[in-house]
Amino acid sequence: MKRRLLGLVAAALISFSAHAFEPFVVRDIRVEGIQRIEAGTVFNYLPLKVGDTVTEEKASAAIKALYGTGFFKDVRLERDGDVLVVFVEERPAISQIDFIGVREFDVEQLRAALKQVGLAQARIFDRALLERAEQELKRQYLNRGKYGVQLNTTVTPLDRNRVNITFTVDEGEVAKIRQINIVGNAAFPESQLLGLFQLTTPGWLTWYTKNDQYSKQKLSADLETLRSFYLDRGYLEFSIDSTQVSITPDKRDIYITITVTEGPRFTVSDVKLEGDLRVPEEELRKLIQLKPGEVFSRAKVTESTKLISDRLGDEGYAFANVNAVPKVDKEKKEVAFTFFVDPGRRVYVRRVNIQGNTRTRDEVIRRELRQLEGAWYSARKIEESKKRLDRLGYFKEVNVETPAVPGTTDQVDVNFTVVEQPTGALLLGAGFSSSEGLVLSGSISQNNFLGTGNALSLQVNSGKVNTVYALSFTQPYWTVDGVSRGIDIYKRDVDSTSLDVGSYKTATLGINFRLGVPITADDTILFGLGAENTEVSTFVNSPQRFIDFVNTFGRSNSNFPFTVAWQRDTRDSAFFPRSGRLQRANAEISIPAGDLKYYKLSYQQQWFTPLTRTWTLLLRGEAGYGDGYNGKPLPFYKNFFAGGISTVRGYRTGSLGPRDVNDEALGGNTLVVGSVEAFFPFPGFRDDKTARMSVFLDAGAVYGDKSKAGSEGFRFSTGVSVSWLSPVGPLRLSFGFPLNAKDTDKKEPFQFQLGRTF
Repeated sequence: MKRRLLGLVAAALISFSAHAFEPFVVRDIRVEGIQRIEAGTVFNYLPLKVGDTVTEEKASAAIKALYGTGFFKDVRLERDGDVLVVFVEERPAISQIDFIGVREFDVEQLRAALKQVGLAQARIFDRALLERAEQELKRQYLNRGKYGVQLNTTVTPLDRNRVNITFTVDEGEVAKIRQINIVGNAAFPESQLLGLFQLTTPGWLTWYTKNDQYSKQKLSADLETLRSFYLDRGYLEFSIDSTQVSITPDKRDIYITITVTEGPRFTVSDVKLEGDLRVPEEELRKLIQLKPGEVFSRAKVTESTKLISDRLGDEGYAFANVNAVPKVDKEKKEVAFTFFVDPGRRVYVRRVNIQGNTRTRDEVIRRELRQLEGAWYSARKIEESKKRLDRLGYFKEVNVETPAVPGTTDQVDVNFTVVEQPTGALLLGAGFSSSEGLVLSGSISQNNFLGTGNALSLQVNSGKVNTVYALSFTQPYWTVDGVSRGIDIYKRDVDSTSLDVGSYKTATLGINFRLGVPITADDTILFGLGAENTEVSTFVNSPQRFIDFVNTFGRSNSNFPFTVAWQRDTRDSAFFPRSGRLQRANAEISIPAGDLKYYKLSYQQQWFTPLTRTWTLLLRGEAGYGDGYNGKPLPFYKNFFAGGISTVRGYRTGSLGPRDVNDEALGGNTLVVGSVEAFFPFPGFRDDKTARMSVFLDAGAVYGDKSKAGSEGFRFSTGVSVSWLSPVGPLRLSFGFPLNAKDTDKKEPFQFQLGRTF
């Protein structure tokens, strides 16, 4: 009834505004009441022209058209003889928009957002737009946990038909999650389940992460994490019955209650394979992670279907479909799975497309690809190609898609999309101790010179200990088969007088040629041949063995080192690996043509394996041995040293091993170091790929003359480390705490290494 009455009133108003009159021919049109708007604007929107015959219907349509512009709050049409008179009352213009009490948002960003919806300085004031802006502003505050926000909007009329709009905001306090309760759990303690959640109660880092502020999206993600946790542990019938979110009357505290039903725990009774397998069944069965007698795990079911699909993909079946169908026996609490395999059509790759490389040349990327155009589709080769591109270190991200070619059933394109990152680096290394203060070193390099994939580096170090000038160039693809070559030219001066090692000085000038020959996709044999001359200086306080060496073999020595090495790299990333290994065995021997006669053997390995979705385990080890031949000793300046951020953290760099009577490190001919390290996301950065922390246990020893102090065996340390690909470059911090340090050992708990990218 009310709506009908309003409609009649509106019709009456329009009829009244048009002043019912007999139809007439318009000889002229006059506009009255305009202040800011030009008369031409009114004529442009008015659907009546001189010469038209005006009727009541046309007059009503004209009024509606002018109202529809939003410029006017009142429009009337009258007749003055044969002249149509248009009376208008303009809407006010917005002179200024002010915000009072806004601290949570940037005021200029708010003005920009309002401008996008039509509420801005010099625009026509529209009450409906203002109400929408108020609701949106309130919603933004609610999204940030400020449920007690009070918003008051004032519209102040000004002269010349203008208005000021003032938003006065009382933001109130941020509502915090005070308690999260899980009801119905019996198999797992509530504390363990809440540890899975991103949402949490206030803690020492929540001021930054905002995880103590309620978010519907975060809660949904946490509930899915909870569901996955139970399904991966056999609770096939687990369900979340209800989720209640309540807020206290003062809008400051939020309480969340989650009610669950765990259900019984199911075991796997049988696993079968059905369908068109196309691959020997025995081979596919080995890929099924779920075994009879085990506890049911949805994660293993998902992984099994993926492995089978990938295996079929290696045979060209890009669109293979594998479904795991369960058969549940509730009485026995068992579930049997049948994996139905539909390989689909066998397809081949039409084109391999590369996108996102603005600096790196296409050929640099394509030479790493193992999936070729025109060949059968292979999921393994595509994944291997992606991994090789990741290991280059040129890209932040490497993504691959395999869309079907439109209009075909047996062709796909492979699209690689890369996000480039700076490949030049200005590296700084530093350590701090009470005796030495801050010690710095650095180098400048470009690993993707002019986008060619070639590496060029210049090391300049003018520190107290090492003065190095080195120029290196590496061409990783000298031949199309991947044979690499490189050259190093260097001048290296070492002054150990300020360190905790035996005092000496060396000045070395040399050149080295390198050659790398790939023997498999992951294995490379490296050869090197160099020539160098070293001048050695000792002092009165130098260790006697250093002085004896110079007295026996002279101050100047020529050397022609020949090196051969084997390297295998199966890591999935060059920066933050999650799986794979890096192994390197190296042999260096001086050719008899020189003054020196020695050899050095070493082996290094890093093994990464995922422990959970976010935790990664690293086992690292290095062993080395060196000696002389033809009656000559291993030069003391070729000794192995340990201690520092790259070997045994918590001990000063190069300080482990035998020491002389002056308590200075001598180094040794035998090195053994290793560590166990567990990496995990930096608190508050769970999904961030640029930062992570670790806890470590390091061990290491350097052996030489066992009669010297410091030769008592292994030293151990533990601590925490932080790695961050910061805006100024890779940053690595460590806090190491020696576990079995001797009185003569040199400790250095805090160590860091910083790199700056450009």
